[in-house]
Amino acid sequence: MYRSLFPRDFFADMDRLQREMQQAFDLSPTIRGFGRHSFPALNVGTTPEAIEVYAFAPGVDPQSIEVHVEQGLLTISGERGSPLSQLDERASVHINERFAGKFRRALSLPEDANGEAVTAQMREGLLHVTVPRKQATQPRRVQIQPAA
Repeated sequence: MYRSLFPRDFFADMDRLQREMQQAFDLSPTIRGFGRHSFPALNVGTTPEAIEVYAFAPGVDPQSIEVHVEQGLLTISGERGSPLSQLDERASVHINERFAGKFRRALSLPEDANGEAVTAQMREGLLHVTVPRKQATQPRRVQIQPAA
């Protein structure tokens, strides 16, 4: 009878390890910026009037989140607790894939961002931060006056 020297699929494990190493050291910017596997996940978009930031933070108490704007840098920080801390001390945890602990994400804002008028709202685990653009940089239509 044939017995394998490797009890698992050795090549599949090596392939998985290689992918994980590439992701860990992948510092190339993406559409969502740096930190592809960071918490909270961010979506960032722009309109002519504002920069819109959506942070996906399920299970985070809105009171524990702080949003700061300083010198063109938007920072979202806070802490997410672990439901495992409420378990009976005799319970055994076999898999724990949910992030718990302190987090911090920072984004550079464009020069035309108005850091004085930032608003933030949290609803059902979705933090929506709006950073308006300065009035002077917003597009406007110029009315043509008839020649005298």
